[in-house]
Amino acid sequence: MRPVLASLSYFSIFFAPFLLPVVVWFVSNDAYVRRHAGKALFSHIFPILAAIPMFYFMFTAQHPASILLYIILFAVIYFGSFLYNIVQGIRVLSNGGWPEPY
Repeated sequence: MRPVLASLSYFSIFFAPFLLPVVVWFVSNDAYVRRHAGKALFSHIFPILAAIPMFYFMFTAQHPASILLYIILFAVIYFGSFLYNIVQGIRVLSNGGWPEPY
């Protein structure tokens, strides 16, 4: 059950990107599940945190090409975060709930 909850925190990028990792993080008392829920929560929040300064610079930019550059940069960050969540969810499921080697 623990790898399913841990991977579901990552896969929630498809249906509840912020809500499910928070609920799992607060409700679960398993350290393994809580750690992965926290990582998933951060990876869901990171693109939004990165977008704040990008939107500021995008709206204060004087050159039209720089606006396009900021939009492309945001898309790359968001797509990278999306792929990270999918890969981590599969990795946690295939690992079977055993801690990763460090």
